[in-house]
Amino acid sequence: MNAFLKTALISALFASAAVQAQTVKIVGLVELTGTGATSGTNFDNGMKLAVKEINAAGGILGRKIDYSASDTQSNPGVAKGLAEKAADDGAYVVMGPVFSGSILVSMAATRRAEIPNFTGGEAAAITQQGNPYVFRTSFTQSTAMPKIAGYIKDTVKAKVVDVIYVNNDFGKGGRDLINKALEARGIKVGADVSTEPGQVDFSSAVIKVKQSGGDAVFVYSNEEESARLLRELKKQGYNKPVIGETVLTSQKVIELAGDAANGAVAHVGLTADAPQPSVKKFDEAYQREFKSRTDHNGLKGYIGIYTVKAVTEKIGKFDAKAFAAAMKNISLSAKTTPGLLLDLSYDANGDLDRESYMTKVVGGKQVVTDILPPVNKK
Repeated sequence: MNAFLKTALISALFASAAVQAQTVKIVGLVELTGTGATSGTNFDNGMKLAVKEINAAGGILGRKIDYSASDTQSNPGVAKGLAEKAADDGAYVVMGPVFSGSILVSMAATRRAEIPNFTGGEAAAITQQGNPYVFRTSFTQSTAMPKIAGYIKDTVKAKVVDVIYVNNDFGKGGRDLINKALEARGIKVGADVSTEPGQVDFSSAVIKVKQSGGDAVFVYSNEEESARLLRELKKQGYNKPVIGETVLTSQKVIELAGDAANGAVAHVGLTADAPQPSVKKFDEAYQREFKSRTDHNGLKGYIGIYTVKAVTEKIGKFDAKAFAAAMKNISLSAKTTPGLLLDLSYDANGDLDRESYMTKVVGGKQVVTDILPPVNKK
């Protein structure tokens, strides 16, 4: 190699190192295709919007965010491989996957690499394994289900509730916890109906619920399947309360189910229809950027990135171990970091707490009917 080429190569290497030193690498593991495409795309878009805003304002501690998204294809095995690649590529933080089944498989890789890993998954098992590097962007099922059961007892006043759930880690975890929460309040579980991811025909599931004669039905599935189920409930003339958690009254379900979504009720941890000015501002920005509205997943991705910013600035350095340690029992203020939208806190397990909402679909729109305080509000 002649002197000129050698000098040019060395200069290029130094230039590359200088660029890396000026950025911080965040990797998104998101469901852009497959059964989780709606959830993953919204989550990814929310993160992209946050990254754009933060970078325009100077980045984090003077560094711009270098964000890249990888498609898990809604496949736990693919998610695991992508998590290993993110670790090899030197990610500071990994965001996702959203699906519980995928994060339960992939988070071992980020734990070994000691990389903070935020997930949109709700399965209780995610934070019950003592992984010090995994944190939620959503409520755990063990937080949400008692709130729903309380609503069913106090407002619906149901004595018997039928349950329809999707047969995966997300669905089975939700089913176990709603059943436990209902029974703790003296409410009997009637028909207990398992359905499959991607299922198209829900006629049999609805027949079982109608034959059960329960006072209401609790639905816990993915967006597309929830919409198909709502349409089948309407088709068969089911006229009792239809109750769910987060997904059931989401924007995508409303779009897919049409009139069949009207009347559905759900507890949601986040919604673009929330009355707080900070959430309304986010909703307007998201629509400008992506020409569509988002569901709770867009908010989770957006807030997740701003959480990374808030915690990194709190510790004053880019140190993954220090970041994970600081997340334990932390409280973060939306006044200090407006991108958080709402005040939030994390416990020692990586579970979060903040305000949440009861919602109902009225005239094809999700309407917030009540704001519920944080579980641990004093």
